[in-house]
Amino acid sequence: MDFGIKGKVALVSGAGGGLGGAIAEALAAEGAAVAVCDIDEASLAATVERIRAKGNSQVFGAVLDLGKPQTYPDVISSIENALGPVSILVNNTGGPAPTPASGVAPDDWCRHFMAMAASVIHLTDLLLPKMRTAGWGRVITSTSSGVIAPIPNLGISNTVRASLVAWSKTLAGEVGRQGITANIVVPGRIATRRIVQLDEAKARREGRPVADVTAQSTATIPVGRYGRPDEYAAAVAFLASSQASFINGSVLRIDGGMIASI
Repeated sequence: MDFGIKGKVALVSGAGGGLGGAIAEALAAEGAAVAVCDIDEASLAATVERIRAKGNSQVFGAVLDLGKPQTYPDVISSIENALGPVSILVNNTGGPAPTPASGVAPDDWCRHFMAMAASVIHLTDLLLPKMRTAGWGRVITSTSSGVIAPIPNLGISNTVRASLVAWSKTLAGEVGRQGITANIVVPGRIATRRIVQLDEAKARREGRPVADVTAQSTATIPVGRYGRPDEYAAAVAFLASSQASFINGSVLRIDGGMIASI
């Protein structure tokens, strides 16, 4: 299937990590010109090199610190100078350390909201005008299964990411008639460094081997394993496609059936 995004410019934030990197590679494989953005220069460079090694030269690496919104305009300008106006935005942020929902300092709540939610909203706002002018755009925001079924001891992540679901749904109603879609993707247990860290943290809290925690977690997934980053990325790439033009305001679970609710 031709996704119809050859030559379109995609910006993927957090693209130095497992999910973001896989998404950047999937979009590049479909012929999109990809702006790989991350705060970690070494990880960013590694993603750029993987894409180039597969034959796509239309890739540009840009250091993006989501905690510094004052730098966004310059980063966007550098991407536009290198590749052209962005028409596919994949919002992908790192997650906070495990915390309960109670007893967290107000400053910590504010800091993580700015880094994980306000940053996404602001970056999207800066890119929407040219999507509107072009009459075509995709805004895809990666969250967590915690927005549907809150995960114990991830109080900040569950709360802040859930706010993005409401924002995306509201945005979808505002931009749909302009040829732009806004959707949420929800990863289940995907085999990334973040999942390893969460399994290790749970093992420490409960005084158990990490292997036992992982086995217990895997047992809750109907397909019987953790997902692969490329499987998650393939679903995101489809949402970015021309064929997905009637999918708007949706929340797509990519979880192997793990989330028990309907």
